[in-house]
Amino acid sequence: MIYFDNSATTKPYKEVLNSFLKVSEDFFGNPSSLHRIGGQAEKLLQQARSQVAKLLKVKETEILFTSGGTESNNLAVKGVALAHRERGRHIITTAVEHASVHNAMMQLETLGFEITYIHPDSFGFISTEAVEKEMRDDTILVSIIHVNNEVGTIQPIEEIGSMLKKYPKAILHVDHVQGVGKVPIDFSNAGIHLCTISGHKFHGLKGTGALFVKEGIHLSPLFSGGNQEWKQRSGTENVAGMVAMSKALRMTLEQRNEKLNQMSAALERVRDGIYQIKEITIHTPHENSAPHILNFSVKGIKAETFVHALEEKDIYVSTTSACSSKKKAASKTLLAMGVPADEAESAIRISLSYSNTVEEAEQTVKAIAEAVKQLSEVVKK
Repeated sequence: MIYFDNSATTKPYKEVLNSFLKVSEDFFGNPSSLHRIGGQAEKLLQQARSQVAKLLKVKETEILFTSGGTESNNLAVKGVALAHRERGRHIITTAVEHASVHNAMMQLETLGFEITYIHPDSFGFISTEAVEKEMRDDTILVSIIHVNNEVGTIQPIEEIGSMLKKYPKAILHVDHVQGVGKVPIDFSNAGIHLCTISGHKFHGLKGTGALFVKEGIHLSPLFSGGNQEWKQRSGTENVAGMVAMSKALRMTLEQRNEKLNQMSAALERVRDGIYQIKEITIHTPHENSAPHILNFSVKGIKAETFVHALEEKDIYVSTTSACSSKKKAASKTLLAMGVPADEAESAIRISLSYSNTVEEAEQTVKAIAEAVKQLSEVVKK
């Protein structure tokens, strides 16, 4: 099997699964309980928080554990909007955000907030100038994805964060879900106030995630209850999941220096190979893009059909973002980039992890070429 759908989810490390099982069996207590078993669970939770903070080079008190990217994005976006609506109701985001940000913005519009959606250029890129052009005195939040989840374009977060220092009312939220472990970013130097990560994107478990909340930033909680997680996220904490996530983050970052070149070379081999196929149009820019994502369209062939054709060869890829793939609609990211609707509807995403190899890439290129030839002949009939 060749698994090239790592932007949808990654396979958990064996060590991560072992950690989850160990904590679940031996340290199952509620970390809010006063007895010894609860105290053991609380200690493990704080150790996990400390490790995540250390790996991300932030303060321990700035890490808030959540159930994943969707919750973190919603808490960041809605939390800022509801907490600071008295000083402004204007928010800036982009037309190429993940659905968890885009749909949260649409909800805020129904509550009287004004949302500006910045469109990218043909490479999916959002310039700092485009963001600054939309800044207003009542702008309270700028929310921008770091690495686009569909085409892999890297946004200039450091430049945007530097520019926003001129606008002290504005809070910067970054969706770092696709970048963590692969495209590093310095939260402090980039001027980031809120940042989202999701455990299952770096070989942790589904249902685990975190939100970096810079010291001094106030949010309105989404959940009411027992005031866990610095009173920002009520609910009994998933101790085993967070311990597993902290281990997954450490292992992924440790692999980066050793295996980044291998992964990048594998992706480049796929790009070079499919570039020679006349029916294929590549949408991921060659420069300023992540080392693990490649998006392309196959002329005249439905994306779903192509995905299943590769699956028959034991190769697994995806269409758009996994959260939207079953809707069978054209990618809003590609449409925003100016890609024609028919091409956007036939888009395929390949996404790698550090376990993928150049040999797998070569097999995939061969399989893609065969599938294009076979399916194109069927279409002609």
